[in-house]
Amino acid sequence: MLYDDFYVKSLIRTVEDWPKPGISFRDITPIFSDPKGMRMVVDAYVHRYIDSDISHIACIDARGFLIASVLAYELRKPLILVRKKGKLPGKTISQAYALEYGEAELEIQEGSVHEGAQVLLFDDLIATGGTLFAAMSLLKQQGANIKEVAAIIDLPDLGGSQKLQSSDTPVFALCAYEGE
Repeated sequence: MLYDDFYVKSLIRTVEDWPKPGISFRDITPIFSDPKGMRMVVDAYVHRYIDSDISHIACIDARGFLIASVLAYELRKPLILVRKKGKLPGKTISQAYALEYGEAELEIQEGSVHEGAQVLLFDDLIATGGTLFAAMSLLKQQGANIKEVAAIIDLPDLGGSQKLQSSDTPVFALCAYEGE
Protein backbone atom coordinates (compact mmCIF):
# COMPACT_ATOMS: atom_id res chain seq x y z
CA MET A 1 0.00 0.00 0.00
CA LEU A 2 1.36 3.39 -0.94
CA TYR A 3 1.73 6.05 1.71
CA ASP A 4 -0.79 8.89 1.37
CA ASP A 5 0.16 11.96 3.44
CA PHE A 6 -3.26 13.54 2.98
CA TYR A 7 -5.06 10.39 4.17
CA VAL A 8 -2.87 9.97 7.25
CA LYS A 9 -3.17 13.65 8.14
CA SER A 10 -6.95 13.36 7.82
CA LEU A 11 -6.84 10.79 10.66
CA ILE A 12 -4.76 12.94 13.01
CA ARG A 13 -6.93 15.21 15.11
CA THR A 14 -5.94 18.39 16.85
CA VAL A 15 -7.05 18.80 20.45
CA GLU A 16 -6.79 22.45 21.49
CA ASP A 17 -5.63 23.47 24.97
CA TRP A 18 -4.52 19.99 26.00
CA PRO A 19 -2.76 19.03 28.23
CA LYS A 20 -2.74 22.70 29.18
CA PRO A 21 -3.98 25.99 27.70
CA GLY A 22 -2.10 27.13 24.62
CA ILE A 23 -1.04 23.64 23.50
CA SER A 24 -2.44 22.21 20.24
CA PHE A 25 -2.07 18.47 20.82
CA ARG A 26 -1.75 16.30 17.69
CA ASP A 27 -3.58 13.08 18.49
CA ILE A 28 -2.55 10.02 16.48
CA THR A 29 -4.90 7.59 18.25
CA PRO A 30 -7.49 7.69 15.40
CA ILE A 31 -4.85 6.00 13.21
CA PHE A 32 -5.10 2.91 15.41
CA SER A 33 -8.83 2.56 14.81
CA ASP A 34 -8.44 2.85 11.04
CA PRO A 35 -6.98 -0.38 9.57
CA LYS A 36 -6.06 1.30 6.28
CA GLY A 37 -4.27 4.17 8.05
CA MET A 38 -2.47 1.83 10.45
CA ARG A 39 -1.28 -0.40 7.57
CA MET A 40 -0.19 2.65 5.59
CA VAL A 41 1.90 4.02 8.47
CA VAL A 42 3.48 0.68 9.40
CA ASP A 43 4.24 -0.19 5.77
CA ALA A 44 5.95 3.18 5.25
CA TYR A 45 8.37 2.41 8.07
CA VAL A 46 8.88 -1.23 7.08
CA HIS A 47 9.82 -0.16 3.55
CA ARG A 48 12.17 2.51 4.88
CA TYR A 49 14.05 0.22 7.29
CA ILE A 50 13.81 -3.27 5.76
CA ASP A 51 17.34 -3.11 4.32
CA SER A 52 18.91 -0.88 6.97
CA ASP A 53 21.60 -1.99 9.41
CA ILE A 54 19.61 -1.13 12.53
CA SER A 55 19.99 -3.77 15.22
CA HIS A 56 17.36 -2.52 17.72
CA ILE A 57 14.28 -0.34 17.84
CA ALA A 58 13.81 1.87 20.88
CA CYS A 59 10.47 3.51 21.51
CA ILE A 60 9.17 6.14 23.87
CA ASP A 61 6.26 5.78 26.29
CA ALA A 62 3.46 5.40 25.32
CA ARG A 63 2.16 6.16 21.82
CA GLY A 64 5.59 5.39 20.39
CA PHE A 65 5.17 1.81 21.64
CA LEU A 66 2.23 1.11 19.40
CA ILE A 67 3.84 1.55 15.98
CA ALA A 68 7.36 0.60 17.07
CA SER A 69 6.27 -2.77 18.47
CA VAL A 70 4.65 -3.70 15.16
CA LEU A 71 7.73 -2.43 13.31
CA ALA A 72 10.06 -4.47 15.54
CA TYR A 73 7.94 -7.55 14.88
CA GLU A 74 7.90 -6.97 11.11
CA LEU A 75 11.66 -6.30 10.96
CA ARG A 76 12.53 -9.00 13.54
CA LYS A 77 14.44 -6.57 15.75
CA PRO A 78 14.58 -6.36 19.55
CA LEU A 79 12.44 -3.64 21.09
CA ILE A 80 13.75 -1.35 23.84
CA LEU A 81 11.17 0.42 25.98
CA VAL A 82 11.93 3.97 27.10
CA ARG A 83 9.40 4.66 29.85
CA LYS A 84 8.33 7.31 32.28
CA LYS A 85 10.09 7.06 35.63
CA GLY A 86 8.84 4.28 37.89
CA LYS A 87 7.23 2.13 35.18
CA LEU A 88 10.02 -0.41 34.57
CA PRO A 89 10.99 -3.21 36.97
CA GLY A 90 14.57 -4.04 37.90
CA LYS A 91 17.62 -1.81 37.68
CA THR A 92 17.14 1.24 35.52
CA ILE A 93 18.99 4.36 34.49
CA SER A 94 17.11 7.63 34.23
CA GLN A 95 17.32 11.02 32.55
CA ALA A 96 15.35 14.17 33.44
CA TYR A 97 14.33 16.58 30.69
CA ALA A 98 12.12 19.58 29.94
CA LEU A 99 8.90 19.39 27.92
CA GLU A 100 7.20 22.26 26.15
CA TYR A 101 4.66 22.14 28.99
CA GLY A 102 6.60 20.90 32.03
CA GLU A 103 9.32 18.52 33.17
CA ALA A 104 9.58 14.73 33.16
CA GLU A 105 11.99 11.83 33.58
CA LEU A 106 12.60 8.78 31.40
CA GLU A 107 14.14 5.40 32.22
CA ILE A 108 15.42 2.31 30.47
CA GLN A 109 16.43 -0.97 32.03
CA GLU A 110 20.14 -1.50 32.55
CA GLY A 111 21.47 -3.87 29.92
CA SER A 112 18.56 -3.36 27.54
CA VAL A 113 21.00 -2.45 24.79
CA HIS A 114 24.65 -3.32 24.26
CA GLU A 115 27.77 -1.48 23.20
CA GLY A 116 27.74 -0.83 19.45
CA ALA A 117 24.01 -1.42 18.93
CA GLN A 118 22.62 0.48 15.94
CA VAL A 119 19.34 1.89 17.23
CA LEU A 120 16.33 3.37 15.50
CA LEU A 121 14.63 5.63 18.06
CA PHE A 122 10.88 5.97 17.51
CA ASP A 123 8.29 8.33 18.97
CA ASP A 124 4.90 9.48 17.79
CA LEU A 125 5.87 13.14 17.49
CA ILE A 126 8.86 15.48 17.38
CA ALA A 127 8.17 18.76 19.18
CA THR A 128 11.00 20.53 21.04
CA GLY A 129 13.16 17.39 21.03
CA GLY A 130 13.50 17.20 24.83
CA THR A 131 12.04 13.70 25.14
CA LEU A 132 14.09 12.38 22.24
CA PHE A 133 17.34 13.88 23.53
CA ALA A 134 16.70 12.31 26.95
CA ALA A 135 16.06 8.92 25.34
CA MET A 136 19.17 9.28 23.19
CA SER A 137 21.23 10.05 26.29
CA LEU A 138 19.99 6.89 28.01
CA LEU A 139 20.75 4.73 24.99
CA LYS A 140 24.19 6.26 24.47
CA GLN A 141 25.05 5.71 28.16
CA GLN A 142 24.79 2.01 27.40
CA GLY A 143 26.96 2.30 24.29
CA ALA A 144 24.32 2.46 21.57
CA ASN A 145 24.62 4.47 18.37
CA ILE A 146 21.47 6.30 17.26
CA LYS A 147 21.09 5.58 13.55
CA GLU A 148 17.96 7.68 13.11
CA VAL A 149 15.06 9.23 14.97
CA ALA A 150 11.68 8.46 13.43
CA ALA A 151 8.24 9.84 14.18
CA ILE A 152 4.82 10.00 12.63
CA ILE A 153 4.57 13.78 13.09
CA ASP A 154 7.15 16.55 13.04
CA LEU A 155 6.31 20.00 14.40
CA PRO A 156 9.22 21.92 12.83
CA ASP A 157 8.08 25.27 14.24
CA LEU A 158 9.02 23.98 17.72
CA GLY A 159 12.60 23.32 16.59
CA GLY A 160 13.14 19.74 17.77
CA SER A 161 13.91 18.19 14.40
CA GLN A 162 16.39 20.97 13.61
CA LYS A 163 18.14 20.49 16.98
CA LEU A 164 18.38 16.74 16.33
CA GLN A 165 19.80 17.29 12.84
CA SER A 166 22.24 19.87 14.22
CA SER A 167 23.49 17.18 16.62
CA ASP A 168 24.23 14.93 13.62
CA THR A 169 21.20 12.73 14.25
CA PRO A 170 19.24 11.84 11.11
CA VAL A 171 15.49 12.49 11.41
CA PHE A 172 12.56 11.01 9.51
CA ALA A 173 8.89 11.89 9.93
CA LEU A 174 5.94 10.79 7.84
CA CYS A 175 4.21 14.17 8.01
CA ALA A 176 4.75 17.68 9.32
CA TYR A 177 2.57 20.48 10.61
CA GLU A 178 4.29 23.79 9.89
CA GLY A 179 2.92 27.20 10.73
CA GLU A 180 -0.31 25.76 12.07
